[in-house]
Amino acid sequence: MANEVHTSTEPSTTNLVRGIINDIGDLIRQEMRFARTEVKTDLRKSREAVTVLALGVGTAVLGVFLLAVMLVFLLHWLTLPAGNDPATIPLWGCFGIVSAVFLLTGAAFTWMGYKKFDSFNPLPDETAKTVKENVEWIMNSK
Repeated sequence: MANEVHTSTEPSTTNLVRGIINDIGDLIRQEMRFARTEVKTDLRKSREAVTVLALGVGTAVLGVFLLAVMLVFLLHWLTLPAGNDPATIPLWGCFGIVSAVFLLTGAAFTWMGYKKFDSFNPLPDETAKTVKENVEWIMNSK
């Protein structure tokens, strides 16, 4: 009969499609939250690594400046007549020692900052992995 109304307990196709779209929307929102959290964590790690790296580079630059000053004093000392410097360590040697300390400290901080950067990837890897798994699951469920 044409006037029969189907009253089955099965959901309609429209409701099924609406449910799938809502589930996909929820999944996307959850992935965005996860990505945001992961990026915040990676930014904190990046900030720490940049701080150590900047400290190392700044210290090394100061060491290079002191090394240049040392070379000026060395040139001056080399042009002095013999026996005119009563100090045990000439001034250029003092600048050389201080600049070596700054250069070694700067190199150590720079290496530590580089290693800190190398220990993590600032991109949201976990989020990309879970999105890929979700897409594969959706494609395979058809």
